[in-house]
Amino acid sequence: MEDTILIEKIEQLKKQKRAVILAHYYQIPQIQDIADFVGDSLALAQQAKGVEADILVMCGVHFMAETAKIICPDKKVLIPEPAAGCSLADSCKASDLSAWKEQHPDHLVVSYVNTSAQVKALSDVVVTSSNALKIVNALPTDRPILFGPDYNLGNYINSVTGREMSLWNGACHVHSRFSVSELIKLMKQYPEADVVAHPECKKAVLELSDYIGSTQAILNYVRKSDKSVFIVLTESGILHKMQLACPDKTFIPVPPEASELMVDGKLVPCSCNECEYMRMNTLQKLYECLLNETNEVLVDEQTAQQAIRSINRMLEMSN
Repeated sequence: MEDTILIEKIEQLKKQKRAVILAHYYQIPQIQDIADFVGDSLALAQQAKGVEADILVMCGVHFMAETAKIICPDKKVLIPEPAAGCSLADSCKASDLSAWKEQHPDHLVVSYVNTSAQVKALSDVVVTSSNALKIVNALPTDRPILFGPDYNLGNYINSVTGREMSLWNGACHVHSRFSVSELIKLMKQYPEADVVAHPECKKAVLELSDYIGSTQAILNYVRKSDKSVFIVLTESGILHKMQLACPDKTFIPVPPEASELMVDGKLVPCSCNECEYMRMNTLQKLYECLLNETNEVLVDEQTAQQAIRSINRMLEMSN
């Protein structure tokens, strides 16, 4: 079915079913354009909490849909592609986190939002890249912290705050594979450019950056900046919103260390860094899941009741 027809049908279904589409910045442009709200993980959580709808369609990865369901237990939450996972969430199983907690009973547990509902249920507070620095700074300095699962983000927070959080050894497969050598080449090619990076990137990349921030913060930065050229170190889906917001500016994605990526079992050339999980959602899948109300995301009541505490604490501390 052609995109124009799919878009028309999706718009009709949204009205019929009182449905709202939430999309992450890393979704394909067509989904971003049809979504009722586009944002990063923090903004999507905040939006889910306040939205009036019977159905939420989360165009992102599975942990985002889980978070929306925990926040909105009375709403039906759908995801176009249930297999859209997250390498970072997969790196930290609840059983392993539980064992880590038992080894450090006096520690606060700060978990990145890129985790399962079960991990959130074991956490004292959840953070996103938008609010992690603020929340860690607000926590008692006399309480040691276990931070996971993103090692790069935790290491960055330690370097800025002077805290000595114990870090889980996990990483986002997108942000950790940016090529330092390719970044240096681009910096030489575009000496007038600002380098903007997500804090999930490796330390070597962050040390070369002019600005470090969440996806939303990077977007805000390039909007306000007097510079006209930017070298971008985050998932390339954000380039769509950047170009819409700043049509007169130039955005250059940094390629990954490998020149080819495995997609659907095949090696394909890659000039920019994409999350293959985020790209699993398509307009066709969005239409079908909304039409049939399939791929509903559910969280068992006990886990949800435990997880909502750490999520609510995040939302309260973000205000």
